[in-house]
Amino acid sequence: MEKEKRCIVGSERKEVWEDETMEVRRNSNAIAESSSSSSSSSAQTFSLRFPVPQWPQGQGFASGLVNLGEIEVFKVTRFEFIWSSSALLDTKKVVTFYKLVGVPNGFRILGHYCQPSHKPLCGFVLVVREVENCLPETADIKNHDKLPPLKDPLGYKLVWHQNAASQEMSSVYFWLPMPPQGYKALGYFVTNKPGEPELDEMCCVRIDLTDRCQDYHEILAVDSRILEFTFKVWSLRPCDRGMLGKGVSVGTFFCSSGQTTGEELPIACLKNINHLLPAMPNLQQIHALIEHYGPTVFFHPQEIYLPSSVDWFFNNGALLYRKGVSVGEGIDATGSNLPGGGTNDGRFWIDLPRDGCKNFLKCGDLKSARLYVHVKPAHGGSFTDIAMWVFCPFNGPATLKIGMKNIPLSKIGEHVGDWEHFTLRICNFNGELYSIYFSQHSGGEWVDAHGLSYIEGNKAIVYSSKCGHASYPRPGTYIQGSSKLGIGIRNDAARSNLYVDSSIHYELIAAEYLGNDVTEPPWLQFMRQWGPKIVYDSKTELDKIINALPRILKYPVKNLFNKFPVELYGEEGPTGPKEKNNWIQDERW
Repeated sequence: MEKEKRCIVGSERKEVWEDETMEVRRNSNAIAESSSSSSSSSAQTFSLRFPVPQWPQGQGFASGLVNLGEIEVFKVTRFEFIWSSSALLDTKKVVTFYKLVGVPNGFRILGHYCQPSHKPLCGFVLVVREVENCLPETADIKNHDKLPPLKDPLGYKLVWHQNAASQEMSSVYFWLPMPPQGYKALGYFVTNKPGEPELDEMCCVRIDLTDRCQDYHEILAVDSRILEFTFKVWSLRPCDRGMLGKGVSVGTFFCSSGQTTGEELPIACLKNINHLLPAMPNLQQIHALIEHYGPTVFFHPQEIYLPSSVDWFFNNGALLYRKGVSVGEGIDATGSNLPGGGTNDGRFWIDLPRDGCKNFLKCGDLKSARLYVHVKPAHGGSFTDIAMWVFCPFNGPATLKIGMKNIPLSKIGEHVGDWEHFTLRICNFNGELYSIYFSQHSGGEWVDAHGLSYIEGNKAIVYSSKCGHASYPRPGTYIQGSSKLGIGIRNDAARSNLYVDSSIHYELIAAEYLGNDVTEPPWLQFMRQWGPKIVYDSKTELDKIINALPRILKYPVKNLFNKFPVELYGEEGPTGPKEKNNWIQDERW
């Protein structure tokens, strides 16, 4: 395929992006309409409740294309039915496989798509084309003078097939492309005919333009007593994730027949070698995204320990303590007198005052509260993560649930200076909200856009749990422990008139990829604890609870207590956002 030159900067780059985007969208729409009219099985895709606005002008954000260096990719979200596992599994476990519809002229297919059938069609698969390399010599490129970025496979390997045994069943064949030397396959091809696909129906990518990926969520399992007849399908994610990660998710799946765990996958994901990250939003676009998507955070109607702004916390009595000094010192509203940098070495910490202001400060100040925003690349700059941090001066004590009985704990769970967060993941191809991560103590969960609750327009709802301030997508009681046994720490979430609208009340505190466009506040550089180290006599309190239980419950409850995270017992004071591993790394899930 003939390469197209795109070594353009400044206003010329903007015009070319706009021209190409219009061309890609026209081609895509024409192909999609043609496919829809010729096939009644064309699948309907999920869309947000309200149209996405016209974003402020910028380089490549929401242009429809993402430049990865020597290749650029386009996101396909329209699919056509190939095969469903409905004849093999019950309704809740059925998975449907699709081929891509609306592939623009000049782009190549990397693989097919699948997802559980009971969910709205909400995924994507990237298609790819070559572009003229215009990256600096320092870019991570190998062999680009010898080998083209894309090549046809040498052939296909039949991974698994199911022949129609009745009218209710249909045949299906799963093919793995066999890449030429120096190339990698990035997905599988699915057909309902036994003939091997044509070589030019898919393409492979030069190995240095790919990255390792991993299977992380099993979505289909067809079991058999004979190992070679078993068949499993997993969704994929890049191994190299987070703010500095270069791995780009293709949206394809991994499948195997009799695959043993621990083996390296025969397929890869893409790798972004374009350090300019042209698809990331600029400053104006970030503000527009937050104003359009910023969730409303609801606190429990019985919440005592509400959030506040950091400067309110400092101005109303929070103190900086030094090791070996019994008297604390006041903190400037911006935190400019806090020791910055270093590590959490125990030499400094923040604590509440020891006079009458202590209880006042614990309760926070909802009027001053805002969300502190960190914007960073995700999946190699094909997505943008907008992490929103909530600060509460105090984290309240936990409540233990054992069956129908609720036991308030006197101290366990309490600590000064609570930092919690949730993260919006925005698709850089079109600026649409893709999912939200709800952080919940030592873990959390991603919820796709179709599974969110909305309060206004495309603004989702986040529920903050009582006392602990963990984030949840819906109201209810969530158990941190064993839901099966009904034993664990309660996390109660409910709607109330206590809330913060993050689309209005926010402060952008960091966006490293923008360089000097965003100034980080001094307090963000404080790497020590925002609360003192406290060791409660939790063993005595928990032993009393265990001894009061029926004998049949004593062992499982004691075993469960041993699995609770150490921060629940107040053994360490909490650190600020920049000390959390998800500041740079991907979210824990």
